[in-house]
Amino acid sequence: MKKVEAIIKPFKLDEVKDALGEVGVKGMTVTEVKGFGRTGGKREVYRGSAYVVDFVPKVKVEVVVPDSLVVAVIEAVEKAARTGRIGDGKIFVSPVEEAIRIRTGERGEEAV
Repeated sequence: MKKVEAIIKPFKLDEVKDALGEVGVKGMTVTEVKGFGRTGGKREVYRGSAYVVDFVPKVKVEVVVPDSLVVAVIEAVEKAARTGRIGDGKIFVSPVEEAIRIRTGERGEEAV
């Protein structure tokens, strides 16, 4: 199993959620986050004074999927989240050693 984390622009969340549903993802965790990448935030002007907004609002989508779905999940997120502009986000893939459904005690892929 793998955990796929995607940091995306907030307005792309519905498109990403729909795309993940189409490839067979049954559940996900979504968190509102803030951060910055290479651009270091963005510059804004307020009442004539320039200042830097260090942290840009983003959304983090996390899914745990069987190894067989990882490529499809990555492709779905890439396609749905891409705008072609700076700040489209990142995708991270990590191994998951174990998953346990608390209610039933199911383990492994059956728990996902």
